[in-house]
Amino acid sequence: MKCLVTGASGFLGANLVHALNARGHQVRAFLRPGSDRRGLAGTDYEAAFGDVTDRAAVAAALRGCDWCFHVAACYHLWLRDYRSMYGVNVEGTRIVIESASAAGCSRIVYTSTVGCIGLPSAANGRVTPADERARVSEAELSGHYKLSKWRAEAVARACAAQGAPVVIVNPSAPVGPRDAKPTPTGKLVLDFLNRAMPAYLDTGLNFVHVRDVVIGHILAAEKGRLGERYILGHAEGNLTMQEAFAVLEEITGLPAPRCRMPYPAALATAHLSELLARVTGQPPIASLEGVRMARHKMFYNPAKAIGELGLPQTPPRRALADAVEWFQQHGYVKR
Repeated sequence: MKCLVTGASGFLGANLVHALNARGHQVRAFLRPGSDRRGLAGTDYEAAFGDVTDRAAVAAALRGCDWCFHVAACYHLWLRDYRSMYGVNVEGTRIVIESASAAGCSRIVYTSTVGCIGLPSAANGRVTPADERARVSEAELSGHYKLSKWRAEAVARACAAQGAPVVIVNPSAPVGPRDAKPTPTGKLVLDFLNRAMPAYLDTGLNFVHVRDVVIGHILAAEKGRLGERYILGHAEGNLTMQEAFAVLEEITGLPAPRCRMPYPAALATAHLSELLARVTGQPPIASLEGVRMARHKMFYNPAKAIGELGLPQTPPRRALADAVEWFQQHGYVKR
């Protein structure tokens, strides 16, 4: 198949290009001019340049493509001005899906996030991981990133209802190689390696190998039911921060942080950090959206993707170890 990948220079996008190459697919990478293409090193692709908010550029990039993977997103937990985030995440999604449908793509895989799925239920100190049936309303969302992605997923669902061949995938917390920027999840690993995390919040994530996530994208194009969404996570990847840092301690020999920060203290720190960031223009040490997200354990159940798509299940320890190795080999770890 000839495939367009938007956001091809990002963490998921670059790994997806590698995976598509390995399966013999042709790739056209849709890139912004000046993109950091370190993650694409060693891949075979045709470059097309533009922005997902430019309908003409998107339409030109889609000519002759059989599949479209819309991975591009503005993924930040803090910005001085969030208008660009909504432009890329919401209107960009509308433009890409409508253009891919008009171009005759037989499959359009839209990359959403588990943040668009309802929170896990908790009772008697136990957390029951959420699945695709757990709905969340716009009013329940805190922070611009999750809200913009929720609105973008609503666009994808509406396009599917109108006949566009859309399959939605909801990655949990991918880790692994080629996290060049890095993503907020990758930064957790990198901060651990650089001893830049003296304390942690009592939260949790569903860790999954980025390789499994991008293979899940391809499986969604091959087998996914139109209009459905699939959590791309790991059945045993639901780890608290304390558990994740214990795994990193085993992998690296570095001591895990022992101090757990109370939520009110973290929230106050984020407020002060964002006030300072508005003055300096530099990203805050802690963002309000990140702290508010961390109030809940983001545990998810990927059984649907495992059963229907055959989603691979690389052990989370391997995912964390591969992320550590990549950061070490590419000069991210301070000596």
